[in-house]
Amino acid sequence: MNQNVPDSAFWNAGSSGPLRVVVWCGNYNYVKDGAVVALNRLVQHLESKAVPVMVVAPLPGEPVFESYGTVTPVPSVPIPGRSEYRLTLGIPRSVRDKIAAFRPTLFHVASPDPLGLAAVRLANRWQLPCVASYHSRHDIYSHYYGVGFLARPWQHYLRWLYSTCAQLYAPSEEVVALLRADRIGRDVRLWTRGVDLARFNPDRRSEPWRRAMGFADDDVVVAFISRLVAEKNIGLVQEVLQLLEQRGVPHRQLFVGEGPERARLQAKLPNAVFTGFLDGDALSTAYASADVFFFPSVTETFGIVTLEAMASGVPSVCTKATGSSSLVSHGVSGFLAAPDQEAECVGYLSRLISDAELRRRMGKTCVAHARAYDWDASMGALLSHYEELMEVHRTAAAPPIRIGAPVSPVSASASPTR
Repeated sequence: MNQNVPDSAFWNAGSSGPLRVVVWCGNYNYVKDGAVVALNRLVQHLESKAVPVMVVAPLPGEPVFESYGTVTPVPSVPIPGRSEYRLTLGIPRSVRDKIAAFRPTLFHVASPDPLGLAAVRLANRWQLPCVASYHSRHDIYSHYYGVGFLARPWQHYLRWLYSTCAQLYAPSEEVVALLRADRIGRDVRLWTRGVDLARFNPDRRSEPWRRAMGFADDDVVVAFISRLVAEKNIGLVQEVLQLLEQRGVPHRQLFVGEGPERARLQAKLPNAVFTGFLDGDALSTAYASADVFFFPSVTETFGIVTLEAMASGVPSVCTKATGSSSLVSHGVSGFLAAPDQEAECVGYLSRLISDAELRRRMGKTCVAHARAYDWDASMGALLSHYEELMEVHRTAAAPPIRIGAPVSPVSASASPTR
């Protein structure tokens, strides 16, 4: 980029062209979670529609799974206490020049970390429209790590950061309502999720796989499939499964996933089977080969693992919280316990463990419900949001608003170029 030309002048000639998207995220392919699945699907969909897309994210080593697109890496360091995740260190000049050469017309910020903040600032400087997506309940995460006092300041930060974005996307109606009530985001819209029914379905069940894991054909397997981290309410999972054992409820326990809580769980639940991280066909088989899915997390914004279990014909016991409540129909496709109510979890799990017909009936309903979640429809809706914003941007002539400045309703609707 010509150092003598202001950024705004450089972009004024080109920022209104065809859709060219830069996706900014703190994790794209080195730890697999629900957000990463959605972002990879987004990149895949954009490329299938011939929309140029660039991913900017940390890349600390070899990806843990096959991802879509090409990542432009930014410097990062491990987060203290959670070294599997990375903290970015800003945007080097070399990366900024690569982004400029790409000539983007839209920024999509997928994490509110320092990289997301830098992206928002750069969008404002280049007068590019900027959107964001909300993936995690970090306000609740803080309580699992002894820093609950940070929840309120974090909410204030999110309110400020997302006020500079033209649109904010949330994966469930519950989270959309929550963000609007908390005045986070100027234009909050639904961007739901999907499930690959060719990969996740009851036909993936495998008795040989179960036997290889040490399960008998008549064992009722209760599965937890997710990252083994504190914010997934792992403490409650442990307590509930221990209570089932103490009460002599006949079942087997399966953990699929990896994380810092694995060693503690293995010590507390020595009879459980731990597979570590699984992907592809192995993951699909694990889901379908379980009999009950247990996932009492209260930090989900959607809960893609619950949807994958449903598609596999496995009824769930989850917590009545954002994400799970929009997926599980209580008493129909599974059960929803009150948050942190271990007695309710034990009761619902016991019912499913002891009643094969209930599991069969709920499992059929789960599969039927899962068919409503289609990735193409989800990504098509998001692409429509993009295109709507781009049309407004092409016709609007209002100047950009300074980062952190108050946003009036008039200026918010007239010029979404933040």
